Amino acid sequence: MPIYVIGGGPAGMMAACSAAYHGASVVLLEKKDRLGRKLSITGKGRCNLTSSLDLDQFVQGYAGNGRFLYSALHAFSNQDLMDFFRSRGLQLKVERGQRVFPVSDQAHDVVQILEQELHRLKIEVITEARVDSLKPRDLGFTIKCGSVRYQAARVIVATGGLSYPGTGSTGDGYKWASTLGHRIIEPRPGLVPLVAQEDWIPSLKGLSLKNVRASAYSADGKRINSEFGEMLFTHFGLSGPIILSMSRDIGDQLQRTGQPVKMNLDLKPALTFEQLQGRLQRDLDRFARRHFINSLDELLPRKLIPVIVGLSGIEPHQESGQIKKEQRRHLAELLKSLPVTITATRPVTEAIVTAGGVDTKEVDPRTMESRLHKNLYFAGEILDVDGYTGGFNLQAAFSTGYLAGWHGANME
Repeated sequence: MPIYVIGGGPAGMMAACSAAYHGASVVLLEKKDRLGRKLSITGKGRCNLTSSLDLDQFVQGYAGNGRFLYSALHAFSNQDLMDFFRSRGLQLKVERGQRVFPVSDQAHDVVQILEQELHRLKIEVITEARVDSLKPRDLGFTIKCGSVRYQAARVIVATGGLSYPGTGSTGDGYKWASTLGHRIIEPRPGLVPLVAQEDWIPSLKGLSLKNVRASAYSADGKRINSEFGEMLFTHFGLSGPIILSMSRDIGDQLQRTGQPVKMNLDLKPALTFEQLQGRLQRDLDRFARRHFINSLDELLPRKLIPVIVGLSGIEPHQESGQIKKEQRRHLAELLKSLPVTITATRPVTEAIVTAGGVDTKEVDPRTMESRLHKNLYFAGEILDVDGYTGGFNLQAAFSTGYLAGWHGANME
Protein backbone atom coordinates (compact mmCIF):
# COMPACT_ATOMS: atom_id res chain seq x y z
CA MET A 1 0.00 0.00 0.00
CA PRO A 2 1.49 3.41 -0.92
CA ILE A 3 2.35 6.29 1.37
CA TYR A 4 -0.06 9.18 0.87
CA VAL A 5 1.38 12.67 1.06
CA ILE A 6 -1.20 15.44 1.45
CA GLY A 7 0.03 18.79 0.17
CA GLY A 8 2.05 19.68 -2.92
CA GLY A 9 4.25 22.44 -1.53
CA PRO A 10 8.00 22.17 -0.82
CA ALA A 11 7.56 19.92 2.23
CA GLY A 12 5.10 17.63 0.47
CA MET A 13 7.07 17.33 -2.75
CA MET A 14 10.29 16.61 -0.88
CA ALA A 15 8.52 14.11 1.39
CA ALA A 16 7.18 12.28 -1.64
CA CYS A 17 10.62 12.18 -3.29
CA SER A 18 12.32 11.04 -0.09
CA ALA A 19 9.82 8.25 0.47
CA ALA A 20 10.36 7.07 -3.11
CA TYR A 21 14.16 7.22 -2.71
CA HIS A 22 13.79 4.90 0.26
CA GLY A 23 11.74 2.35 -1.61
CA ALA A 24 8.12 3.31 -1.03
CA SER A 25 5.28 3.65 -3.49
CA VAL A 26 3.89 7.17 -3.15
CA VAL A 27 0.69 9.07 -3.96
CA LEU A 28 0.76 12.87 -3.66
CA LEU A 29 -2.57 14.68 -3.20
CA GLU A 30 -2.76 18.43 -3.97
CA LYS A 31 -6.01 20.38 -3.74
CA LYS A 32 -5.02 23.08 -6.25
CA ASP A 33 -4.71 22.56 -9.99
CA ARG A 34 -0.91 22.55 -9.87
CA LEU A 35 1.93 21.93 -7.45
CA GLY A 36 4.08 24.50 -5.68
CA ARG A 37 1.84 27.53 -6.04
CA LYS A 38 3.14 29.26 -2.91
CA LEU A 39 6.70 28.22 -3.70
CA SER A 40 6.31 29.92 -7.08
CA ILE A 41 5.83 33.32 -5.48
CA THR A 42 8.20 33.04 -2.53
CA GLY A 43 10.97 35.61 -2.30
CA LYS A 44 9.01 37.92 -4.64
CA GLY A 45 9.20 35.18 -7.23
CA ARG A 46 12.97 34.71 -6.81
CA CYS A 47 12.85 31.89 -4.21
CA ASN A 48 15.32 32.29 -1.35
CA LEU A 49 15.93 28.54 -1.08
CA THR A 50 18.11 28.44 2.01
CA SER A 51 21.06 30.06 3.76
CA SER A 52 24.71 29.10 3.39
CA LEU A 53 25.33 29.48 7.14
CA ASP A 54 27.18 26.71 8.94
CA LEU A 55 24.71 24.18 10.28
CA ASP A 56 25.62 24.89 13.92
CA GLN A 57 24.47 28.49 13.34
CA PHE A 58 21.39 27.54 11.38
CA VAL A 59 19.00 26.93 14.28
CA GLN A 60 19.54 30.54 15.39
CA GLY A 61 17.53 31.50 12.31
CA TYR A 62 14.31 30.20 13.91
CA ALA A 63 12.18 32.29 16.22
CA GLY A 64 10.07 29.32 17.23
CA ASN A 65 11.27 25.82 18.21
CA GLY A 66 14.50 25.80 16.24
CA ARG A 67 15.91 23.02 18.44
CA PHE A 68 13.15 20.72 17.18
CA LEU A 69 14.84 20.83 13.75
CA TYR A 70 18.25 19.43 14.77
CA SER A 71 17.57 15.93 13.47
CA ALA A 72 15.86 17.15 10.30
CA LEU A 73 18.68 19.59 9.47
CA HIS A 74 21.30 16.89 10.00
CA ALA A 75 19.32 14.39 7.91
CA PHE A 76 18.95 16.87 5.05
CA SER A 77 21.09 19.95 5.55
CA ASN A 78 21.31 23.21 3.66
CA GLN A 79 24.30 21.79 1.82
CA ASP A 80 22.29 18.69 0.92
CA LEU A 81 19.52 20.91 -0.40
CA MET A 82 21.93 22.94 -2.52
CA ASP A 83 23.51 19.73 -3.84
CA PHE A 84 20.05 18.36 -4.64
CA PHE A 85 19.21 21.25 -6.93
CA ARG A 86 22.68 21.72 -8.41
CA SER A 87 22.90 18.05 -9.36
CA ARG A 88 19.64 18.46 -11.27
CA GLY A 89 20.85 21.43 -13.26
CA LEU A 90 19.83 24.44 -11.16
CA GLN A 91 22.63 26.96 -10.76
CA LEU A 92 22.67 28.74 -7.41
CA LYS A 93 24.17 31.96 -6.06
CA VAL A 94 24.81 33.33 -2.57
CA GLU A 95 23.75 36.92 -1.95
CA ARG A 96 23.99 39.39 0.93
CA GLY A 97 23.23 37.81 4.28
CA GLN A 98 24.27 34.37 2.95
CA ARG A 99 20.91 33.95 1.22
CA VAL A 100 20.84 31.33 -1.54
CA PHE A 101 18.87 31.94 -4.74
CA PRO A 102 18.67 30.38 -8.20
CA VAL A 103 20.98 32.22 -10.60
CA SER A 104 17.93 32.65 -12.84
CA ASP A 105 16.02 34.46 -10.04
CA GLN A 106 13.04 32.34 -11.04
CA ALA A 107 11.13 30.40 -8.38
CA HIS A 108 9.41 28.54 -11.22
CA ASP A 109 12.71 26.80 -12.00
CA VAL A 110 12.74 25.35 -8.47
CA VAL A 111 9.19 24.05 -8.82
CA GLN A 112 9.98 22.59 -12.25
CA ILE A 113 12.91 20.56 -10.93
CA LEU A 114 10.78 19.13 -8.13
CA GLU A 115 8.02 18.23 -10.58
CA GLN A 116 10.54 16.56 -12.88
CA GLU A 117 11.85 14.54 -9.94
CA LEU A 118 8.36 13.41 -8.98
CA HIS A 119 7.82 12.29 -12.58
CA ARG A 120 11.20 10.50 -12.74
CA LEU A 121 10.39 8.61 -9.54
CA LYS A 122 6.96 7.59 -10.94
CA ILE A 123 5.14 9.20 -8.03
CA GLU A 124 1.39 9.39 -8.66
CA VAL A 125 0.34 13.03 -8.42
CA ILE A 126 -3.36 13.80 -8.11
CA THR A 127 -4.22 17.49 -8.36
CA GLU A 128 -7.57 19.11 -7.54
CA ALA A 129 -7.85 16.52 -4.78
CA ARG A 130 -9.43 18.49 -1.94
CA VAL A 131 -9.19 16.38 1.20
CA ASP A 132 -12.31 16.69 3.36
CA SER A 133 -11.20 14.52 6.26
CA LEU A 134 -8.43 12.29 7.57
CA LYS A 135 -9.60 9.61 9.98
CA PRO A 136 -7.89 6.67 11.65
CA ARG A 137 -8.97 3.13 10.90
CA ASP A 138 -7.56 -0.31 11.65
CA LEU A 139 -3.94 -0.40 10.51
CA GLY A 140 -4.06 2.99 8.87
CA PHE A 141 -6.17 5.95 7.80
CA THR A 142 -9.05 6.88 5.54
CA ILE A 143 -8.60 9.98 3.41
CA LYS A 144 -11.88 11.36 2.07
CA CYS A 145 -11.81 13.53 -1.09
CA GLY A 146 -15.40 14.25 -2.03
CA SER A 147 -16.92 10.95 -3.06
CA VAL A 148 -13.50 9.25 -3.26
CA ARG A 149 -11.95 7.47 -0.30
CA TYR A 150 -8.31 6.42 -0.13
CA GLN A 151 -7.14 3.76 2.30
CA ALA A 152 -3.64 4.53 3.53
CA ALA A 153 -1.32 2.64 5.85
CA ARG A 154 0.89 5.75 6.23
CA VAL A 155 0.13 9.43 5.76
CA ILE A 156 2.36 12.52 5.65
CA VAL A 157 0.49 15.78 6.22
CA ALA A 158 2.24 18.75 4.60
CA THR A 159 -0.62 21.17 4.04
CA GLY A 160 1.13 24.37 5.13
CA GLY A 161 -0.27 27.08 7.38
CA LEU A 162 -2.68 29.97 6.87
CA SER A 163 -0.56 32.45 4.92
CA TYR A 164 -1.44 33.25 1.30
CA PRO A 165 -4.66 31.18 1.28
CA GLY A 166 -5.07 31.70 -2.46
CA THR A 167 -2.15 29.31 -2.96
CA GLY A 168 -3.94 26.58 -1.00
CA SER A 169 -2.70 27.26 2.55
CA THR A 170 -6.03 27.47 4.32
CA GLY A 171 -5.31 25.61 7.55
CA ASP A 172 -6.95 22.33 6.56
CA GLY A 173 -4.27 20.26 8.24
CA TYR A 174 -4.86 21.95 11.59
CA LYS A 175 -8.45 20.70 11.61
CA TRP A 176 -7.47 17.12 10.84
CA ALA A 177 -4.67 17.14 13.40
CA SER A 178 -6.99 18.55 16.04
CA THR A 179 -9.61 15.91 15.26
CA LEU A 180 -6.90 13.29 15.73
CA GLY A 181 -6.16 14.69 19.19
CA HIS A 182 -3.19 16.93 18.46
CA ARG A 183 -2.84 20.25 20.24
CA ILE A 184 -2.69 23.21 17.86
CA ILE A 185 -0.68 26.22 18.98
CA GLU A 186 -2.78 29.19 17.84
CA PRO A 187 -1.73 30.10 14.29
CA ARG A 188 -0.63 33.73 13.96
CA PRO A 189 1.46 35.82 11.57
CA GLY A 190 5.16 35.01 11.48
CA LEU A 191 6.83 37.24 8.90
CA VAL A 192 4.31 39.99 8.24
CA PRO A 193 4.11 43.76 7.62
CA LEU A 194 3.23 46.05 10.53
CA VAL A 195 0.43 48.61 10.87
CA ALA A 196 1.47 52.10 12.05
CA GLN A 197 -0.60 54.86 13.61
CA GLU A 198 1.11 58.00 12.28
CA ASP A 199 -0.85 60.02 9.72
CA TRP A 200 2.29 60.84 7.70
CA ILE A 201 3.01 57.18 6.92
CA PRO A 202 0.76 56.92 3.79
CA SER A 203 2.59 59.83 2.13
CA LEU A 204 5.74 57.67 2.07
CA LYS A 205 4.10 54.68 0.39
CA GLY A 206 6.63 52.87 -1.79
CA LEU A 207 9.72 54.51 -0.26
CA SER A 208 12.44 51.95 0.42
CA LEU A 209 15.28 52.83 2.80
CA LYS A 210 18.56 50.92 2.93
CA ASN A 211 21.03 50.81 5.81
CA VAL A 212 18.65 51.94 8.54
CA ARG A 213 18.26 50.56 12.05
CA ALA A 214 14.83 49.86 13.48
CA SER A 215 14.42 49.25 17.22
CA ALA A 216 11.17 48.24 18.91
CA TYR A 217 10.21 48.87 22.54
CA SER A 218 7.36 47.83 24.81
CA ALA A 219 5.14 50.43 26.47
CA ASP A 220 7.37 50.35 29.57
CA GLY A 221 10.51 51.00 27.55
CA LYS A 222 12.02 47.51 27.35
CA ARG A 223 13.64 46.73 24.02
CA ILE A 224 11.89 43.95 22.10
CA ASN A 225 14.31 43.66 19.17
CA SER A 226 16.43 45.65 16.75
CA GLU A 227 17.50 45.06 13.13
CA PHE A 228 19.76 46.80 10.62
CA GLY A 229 19.13 46.75 6.89
CA GLU A 230 16.38 47.55 4.39
CA MET A 231 12.77 48.55 5.08
CA LEU A 232 9.78 49.79 3.10
CA PHE A 233 6.97 52.25 3.85
CA THR A 234 3.47 51.15 2.79
CA HIS A 235 0.08 52.85 2.82
CA PHE A 236 -0.71 51.18 6.17
CA GLY A 237 2.69 51.06 7.87
CA LEU A 238 6.03 49.30 7.48
CA SER A 239 7.36 46.31 5.58
CA GLY A 240 10.63 45.12 4.06
CA PRO A 241 13.26 42.60 5.24
CA ILE A 242 14.13 44.02 8.67
CA ILE A 243 10.49 44.74 9.53
CA LEU A 244 9.45 41.21 8.59
CA SER A 245 12.24 39.78 10.74
CA MET A 246 11.09 41.87 13.70
CA SER A 247 7.39 41.23 13.20
CA ARG A 248 7.02 37.94 15.05
CA ASP A 249 8.33 39.26 18.36
CA ILE A 250 6.40 42.51 17.92
CA GLY A 251 3.22 40.59 17.11
CA ASP A 252 3.65 38.46 20.22
CA GLN A 253 4.10 41.62 22.31
CA LEU A 254 0.98 43.23 20.84
CA GLN A 255 -1.06 40.09 21.44
CA ARG A 256 0.24 39.62 24.98
CA THR A 257 -0.22 43.19 26.23
CA GLY A 258 -2.79 44.79 23.95
CA GLN A 259 -0.64 47.93 23.98
CA PRO A 260 1.07 49.63 21.03
CA VAL A 261 4.75 49.02 20.38
CA LYS A 262 7.05 52.01 19.99
CA MET A 263 9.54 51.77 17.13
CA ASN A 264 12.44 54.15 16.54
CA LEU A 265 14.04 54.43 13.10
CA ASP A 266 17.68 55.49 12.98
CA LEU A 267 17.95 56.96 9.50
CA LYS A 268 21.69 57.62 9.86
CA PRO A 269 23.10 54.68 11.85
CA ALA A 270 26.61 55.14 10.39
CA LEU A 271 26.90 58.50 12.16
CA THR A 272 27.02 59.14 15.89
CA PHE A 273 24.70 61.82 17.22
CA GLU A 274 27.61 64.27 17.43
CA GLN A 275 28.77 63.45 13.90
CA LEU A 276 25.25 63.96 12.58
CA GLN A 277 25.01 67.32 14.33
CA GLY A 278 28.25 68.34 12.64
CA ARG A 279 26.96 67.19 9.26
CA LEU A 280 23.74 69.17 9.74
CA GLN A 281 25.69 72.28 10.74
CA ARG A 282 27.84 72.06 7.61
CA ASP A 283 24.87 71.50 5.29
CA LEU A 284 22.81 74.30 6.80
CA ASP A 285 25.78 76.69 6.66
CA ARG A 286 26.50 75.74 3.05
CA PHE A 287 22.90 76.37 2.05
CA ALA A 288 22.43 79.30 4.45
CA ARG A 289 20.34 81.37 2.03
CA ARG A 290 18.09 78.50 0.98
CA HIS A 291 14.74 77.75 2.55
CA PHE A 292 15.07 74.97 5.11
CA ILE A 293 12.88 72.59 3.06
CA ASN A 294 15.31 72.95 0.14
CA SER A 295 18.47 72.30 2.15
CA LEU A 296 18.13 68.55 2.92
CA ASP A 297 18.41 67.06 -0.58
CA GLU A 298 21.88 65.62 0.06
CA LEU A 299 20.86 64.12 3.40
CA LEU A 300 17.48 62.49 2.81
CA PRO A 301 15.38 60.94 0.03
CA ARG A 302 13.20 63.63 -1.55
CA LYS A 303 9.96 61.90 -0.52
CA LEU A 304 11.00 61.91 3.13
CA ILE A 305 11.99 65.57 3.36
CA PRO A 306 8.47 67.10 3.81
CA VAL A 307 7.75 64.59 6.58
CA ILE A 308 10.95 65.34 8.49
CA VAL A 309 10.49 69.08 8.03
CA GLY A 310 6.93 68.84 9.33
CA LEU A 311 7.94 66.80 12.36
CA SER A 312 10.91 69.05 13.15
CA GLY A 313 8.69 72.03 13.90
CA ILE A 314 10.99 74.27 11.87
CA GLU A 315 9.20 76.65 9.50
CA PRO A 316 9.78 75.19 5.99
CA HIS A 317 10.62 78.54 4.39
CA GLN A 318 12.92 79.75 7.12
CA GLU A 319 16.43 80.44 5.82
CA SER A 320 18.73 77.57 6.78
CA GLY A 321 21.33 79.95 8.15
CA GLN A 322 18.79 81.21 10.70
CA ILE A 323 18.11 77.82 12.27
CA LYS A 324 19.03 77.82 15.95
CA LYS A 325 21.18 75.34 17.85
CA GLU A 326 18.25 73.77 19.71
CA GLN A 327 16.30 73.36 16.47
CA ARG A 328 19.28 71.67 14.87
CA ARG A 329 19.65 69.39 17.87
CA HIS A 330 15.99 68.39 17.68
CA LEU A 331 16.39 67.68 13.95
CA ALA A 332 19.34 65.39 14.68
CA GLU A 333 17.33 63.57 17.34
CA LEU A 334 14.55 63.07 14.82
CA LEU A 335 16.91 61.59 12.23
CA LYS A 336 18.50 59.27 14.79
CA SER A 337 15.21 58.21 16.36
CA LEU A 338 12.19 58.77 14.10
CA PRO A 339 9.25 57.53 16.20
CA VAL A 340 6.64 55.18 14.75
CA THR A 341 3.76 53.67 16.73
CA ILE A 342 2.95 50.06 15.81
CA THR A 343 -0.65 49.16 16.60
CA ALA A 344 -1.08 45.80 14.86
CA THR A 345 0.30 43.30 12.41
CA ARG A 346 -1.35 42.68 9.08
CA PRO A 347 -3.52 39.52 9.12
CA VAL A 348 -2.03 36.05 8.96
CA THR A 349 -3.39 35.67 5.42
CA GLU A 350 -0.83 38.31 4.36
CA ALA A 351 2.07 36.76 6.27
CA ILE A 352 4.95 35.07 4.49
CA VAL A 353 4.86 32.28 7.05
CA THR A 354 2.55 31.11 9.82
CA ALA A 355 3.75 30.90 13.41
CA GLY A 356 1.98 28.29 15.53
CA GLY A 357 0.58 24.97 14.36
CA VAL A 358 0.87 21.36 15.45
CA ASP A 359 2.54 21.24 18.87
CA THR A 360 6.06 19.88 18.34
CA LYS A 361 5.93 18.16 21.74
CA GLU A 362 3.53 15.69 20.13
CA VAL A 363 5.80 14.97 17.15
CA ASP A 364 8.99 12.89 17.28
CA PRO A 365 11.78 15.22 16.01
CA ARG A 366 13.88 12.21 14.93
CA THR A 367 11.23 10.96 12.49
CA MET A 368 8.44 13.60 12.20
CA GLU A 369 6.00 10.87 13.29
CA SER A 370 3.05 11.74 15.50
CA ARG A 371 3.49 10.59 19.09
CA LEU A 372 -0.29 10.04 19.21
CA HIS A 373 -0.85 8.04 16.01
CA LYS A 374 1.61 5.57 14.57
CA ASN A 375 2.31 6.02 10.83
CA LEU A 376 1.07 9.64 10.80
CA TYR A 377 3.75 12.21 9.96
CA PHE A 378 3.87 15.99 9.75
CA ALA A 379 6.18 18.18 7.67
CA GLY A 380 6.61 21.84 6.85
CA GLU A 381 4.67 24.90 7.93
CA ILE A 382 1.89 22.92 9.59
CA LEU A 383 4.31 22.39 12.48
CA ASP A 384 4.82 25.01 15.19
CA VAL A 385 8.21 25.99 13.76
CA ASP A 386 8.97 29.29 12.06
CA GLY A 387 12.07 31.14 11.03
CA TYR A 388 13.26 34.62 10.18
CA THR A 389 13.74 35.81 6.62
CA GLY A 390 16.77 34.40 4.84
CA GLY A 391 15.75 30.94 3.57
CA PHE A 392 15.17 29.33 6.96
CA ASN A 393 11.49 28.52 6.45
CA LEU A 394 11.98 26.80 3.11
CA GLN A 395 14.90 24.82 4.51
CA ALA A 396 12.70 23.68 7.40
CA ALA A 397 10.04 22.56 4.92
CA PHE A 398 12.50 20.59 2.79
CA SER A 399 14.31 19.07 5.78
CA THR A 400 11.20 17.98 7.68
CA GLY A 401 9.70 16.69 4.44
CA TYR A 402 12.79 14.64 3.69
CA LEU A 403 12.87 13.16 7.21
CA ALA A 404 9.15 12.32 7.20
CA GLY A 405 9.44 10.62 3.80
CA TRP A 406 12.49 8.65 4.83
CA HIS A 407 10.98 7.28 8.04
CA GLY A 408 7.57 6.78 6.52
CA ALA A 409 9.15 4.58 3.86
CA ASN A 410 11.09 2.56 6.43
CA MET A 411 8.07 1.62 8.51
CA GLU A 412 8.45 -1.84 9.98
